[in-house]
Amino acid sequence: MAVSKTLLEILEERGVPLTIAANKPAESVYADREIKKQPTPRAKQLLDLYYETLSSVDTEFSYWYTRKWDELEGDITTIRRAEALKSAFSHLTPNIIPGEKLVMQKTSFYRGSFPMPWVAESFLLDNEGPQGKAIAPSAVSSGDKVMGTGGGNVVGDFGNVISVAGKFGLRREEMPGLTKLARSWLGRSVEDIAHKYEALIPDYDLKKNLLGTKISFDDSGYTLVQGRETMNFYYPLEYGLEGIKQLVIERKSEVAGLAGGDGVLGIDRLYYYESVRLVIEGLQAWILNHAKLARKLYIRTYEPVQKEEYREIAECLEWIAYHKPRTFREAFQLVHTLHMAATNEDPSCGIAPGRLGQVLYPWFEQDIAAGRTTEAEVLELLQLHRIKLTCLDIFASPNIVGGANSGNTYNNVAVGGVKKDGSSAVNRLEVLIVEAGITCNTPQPTLTCLYDEKLPEDFLLKCVECNKTGVGYPAWVNNRGSMDILLKQFSAEGMTIDDARAVAIGGCLAIAPGGFHEIELNGKKYDIPGGAGLTSLGGVASLANPKILELVLTNGFDSKAGIQVYEPHNKQLETFEELFDQFKAYYELTCSVITRFNNIHHDVARKNNMSILNSFMKPDCLAKGRHNGQAGYRYNGTMMVVNCGTGTLVNSLASIKKLIYDDKKYSLRELTEALNDNFGFQTAEEIGSFSLTAQRKRTGFEKYDEIYRDCLRAPKYGNDDRYVDSILAEYEEWLCKAARKFESLYGRPLFAGQFITSHHGPQGIITMASADGRLSGTTYSDASMSAYPGTDKNGPYALFTSATVWDHTESQSSQLNLKLHPTAIQGEEGSKKLLALTRSYMRRGGQHIQYNVVDSNLLKDAQKNPENYRDLLVRVAGFTQYWCELSKPIQDEVVARTEYEGVS
Repeated sequence: MAVSKTLLEILEERGVPLTIAANKPAESVYADREIKKQPTPRAKQLLDLYYETLSSVDTEFSYWYTRKWDELEGDITTIRRAEALKSAFSHLTPNIIPGEKLVMQKTSFYRGSFPMPWVAESFLLDNEGPQGKAIAPSAVSSGDKVMGTGGGNVVGDFGNVISVAGKFGLRREEMPGLTKLARSWLGRSVEDIAHKYEALIPDYDLKKNLLGTKISFDDSGYTLVQGRETMNFYYPLEYGLEGIKQLVIERKSEVAGLAGGDGVLGIDRLYYYESVRLVIEGLQAWILNHAKLARKLYIRTYEPVQKEEYREIAECLEWIAYHKPRTFREAFQLVHTLHMAATNEDPSCGIAPGRLGQVLYPWFEQDIAAGRTTEAEVLELLQLHRIKLTCLDIFASPNIVGGANSGNTYNNVAVGGVKKDGSSAVNRLEVLIVEAGITCNTPQPTLTCLYDEKLPEDFLLKCVECNKTGVGYPAWVNNRGSMDILLKQFSAEGMTIDDARAVAIGGCLAIAPGGFHEIELNGKKYDIPGGAGLTSLGGVASLANPKILELVLTNGFDSKAGIQVYEPHNKQLETFEELFDQFKAYYELTCSVITRFNNIHHDVARKNNMSILNSFMKPDCLAKGRHNGQAGYRYNGTMMVVNCGTGTLVNSLASIKKLIYDDKKYSLRELTEALNDNFGFQTAEEIGSFSLTAQRKRTGFEKYDEIYRDCLRAPKYGNDDRYVDSILAEYEEWLCKAARKFESLYGRPLFAGQFITSHHGPQGIITMASADGRLSGTTYSDASMSAYPGTDKNGPYALFTSATVWDHTESQSSQLNLKLHPTAIQGEEGSKKLLALTRSYMRRGGQHIQYNVVDSNLLKDAQKNPENYRDLLVRVAGFTQYWCELSKPIQDEVVARTEYEGVS
C-alpha cells in the first residue's frame, strides 16, 4: 500500500491547520540508494576533473565567425554563413586532455561555451557598466531570480574572473573583446531584425506584455533556433565527409542555374550545395587540427601507454576527416564529433544523438566478432562519452544561459523501441549504454527507454537497475503511443508506419520523427534509425497556464507586474462554464498572437542563420538541395503549443467550481481578494523558500483562514476523483484541438505539447496565489501529469487512473514524475515491482513516466551542505541535473514532491 499524506493531513497532525509549518530538519540518518557502481579509473579521473572545472567563456568561435561574416558583406547569405562557420571551425584551438580516448569538445576549454551575438546580443549588453562588464545576473530570465550555487557555475566575480550571467567565467581582460563583438551585431542580429519587423504586427503591445509577464516564457523563434530533434548520421557513416563533399560537388553541376520545378528555391540549390562543401572543409580542418595536436603530444610524451593512446587518437582523426569509419572507435568518434559540431552551429538546445546504440551497432558487432575490441573497452568509451556530453555548455540567450533550462542541454539517447520490421530493437550495445549510465552517473546524456511489450524482460530490468541508482534515467516512454503521435502529427506529410517505428526522443522529451536507412558493412545489411524532422519547439513556448487563469479572475490585470495584459473581459463570470470559456478565450488569443510573432522570428532566422551543418546530415535536405529553413526536412510540421502548470490549473479550476459555483460558499470577488492577499501569508521570495510547506503567515490576516483551508481541502487531481479528473479531460480535449487552429510559417498546424524543463519554478514566481491553495511565488506542479506535491493521497495507481482519463496520443509528451523512497524498491522483488508499476501506466495509455529514487531528508541536507553533494543527481522534469546547479525554487519543489514509501 502506498504511503503518502496530503498537505492538509500533515498540517493537522502538527496542530497547525491554518499555518504552514517549516520542513522539519533532516534526520541524521537517511536511506541511501541501493545501486552504487563506479566508472573505470580513467573515467573517474576525467569526471573528477569535470567537478573541479569552472564553466568558461571562450570567444574564439565568435570572433572568427564575425570576422569572416563582415569580410563577405554583400555575398549570398547562405554562402556567407557557410564561410563564417568554416572559418570559425578552422581556427578553433584544439585541446586533448590526458586520458581521453574520445576527443573534441565545443571550445578549447574542458567545460566551455561561447556567445552567438549574430543570433541574440542584447542580453550581453543589457547591464554594461563602466568596467565593460557585459552582463549581470539580472539578465538571467527574470522569473528565475535565485540561481543555483556550487559546481561549475561561476555564480559571482572573483579575482580576475568576471561572472557572465551568474554561470560562466571570463577573464577580466577579455571582457572588452566580448563587449565589442556583441556591439558589432547591434541592429543586424536575428534578434534585432526580428524585433524590427515584429513591430509591424498588430497586437505588438500585447505580445510585449505576454513575454514581459512570462505568460509566454521566451521568444523561441530565435532563442532556441534548433533542437528537440534527433541527429541523423547516415550520410557521414555511409559516405564519409569527403564522400559527401564529392556528392554535393556533383549535385552543384547538375542543378546550377536550373529552377527544377521549384522556382526561386530551385535556383537556391546551387548555393546550398556549395555551402555544404564549405562547412565540410571547415569540419575537416577542425578534426585535422586535433590530429596534429595528438601527433605533437605523441612526440613529446615518453610514458608508453599514454604515448600509444595519442598515436591511436591521431590515426583515428586523420581517417574520419575524410573516410567513412572502419571500426567502432572510428564510428563513435565521427558521430561524437558531428554532434559537437552541430551544437556550435546554433544555440541548440536538445539536439539528441537519438538511438545511438542501434546506429553504432553494425561496427560494434563487427569489432566484437573480430576480436578488435572488448565489451569492457566499449563500456569505458561509453562512460567517456557521458563525461564529454556533460562538459557541454551552451548559451546564446537569457533562457539558455540559466533560467528555466537549469544549465541542461538535453542530449537524449533512446534505447529500446522496435526495428523497421516491428521486432524488438534491443541489442547488446544498448545494454552497455544503460550499464554506462549505471556506472558513470552524469546528467548527460540522459537515457529514455522506448517501452514496448516486445522488449525482453532482462533488458527492462537492467533499465530498472539504472533507475535505482537515483540518477532519474532512463525515463520511460510508451513506444506504441509515440508511434501513434507521429502518425497523427505528421499524417499530412505522409508519415508511414515504417518511419513511425524509427521514433526517438529529441531533447528532453519531444517525440521526434525519423526514418530508417540501410547500411552495409562486411556484406551484412542493417537498418539504422535517424532524425528526419525540423525543430519541434517554436510555435508557442511554455505558456503559464495558472497565470492565464489568474488574469481571468483579475479582468486581465497583472497585479505583480502592475500592467493590464489583456483587454478587460468585464464579465461577471456567473457560471463555471463562462469562466472556463473566458480562460480558453484568453488562451487562444495568446496562442494566436505569439504564433504570429514567432513566425516572423523563424522567418528571419531561416534567412540569416540557416542550418547547414545539421541539415546536411538529414538525407532529405541533401536530396532536395534545401536547408531546414526551406522545409528541406521530411517532416516540417513540428511546431507546438507548449504549456506549464497543468496540475495547478486543474486543481484551481476544481476548487473554483466546488467552492464558488457548486457550494456557493464564497463569491468570486472574495476568492480573488484572498488570492491577491496571498491568503494572508508572506510571499515565497520574502522568506526564501519556494515550496508550499515552508511558508509563513502574516499577523492580522486571520480573515482568510477559512477560505484557505477550504481551498486546500477542495478536490485535487491524482486521486481517481471524477470531479476533478473530468476537468482535466475537458481541458486536454480542448487544448489538443485548439492547438491545431494555429499555423507555423511552413503552413502546418501546430500540435499540443506538454513537456517542460523547469519553467514551473520561474513561472511560479511571477504568479500570485492560486485557488488550489498554492501560495504566491511558489512553484507550479511539475511536468504535465504530475500531481501537486502532497496532494496525491491514494497512491500511484490512483494517480495513473487520473492521468489517463484522456488520450495521450493527441498531444506530444505528456509527462509524469514520481518520487520513490529508496526502501520502496529494494532488492530483486523491488525491481520487479517498479517494472510492474511502469507497465501498468504504459498499458493504461500513459505516455511518459520517470522516477526520482531519493530520500527527501538527503535533499534537505544537500540544501544546507552543498559542498558534500557535488555529485548528487536528481530528476527535475525531462532531464537530470546536479543538485547543486539547480535554482532554489526547483530544489524546493523537488524536496516537496510526494514521496512514496511503497509501490505495491
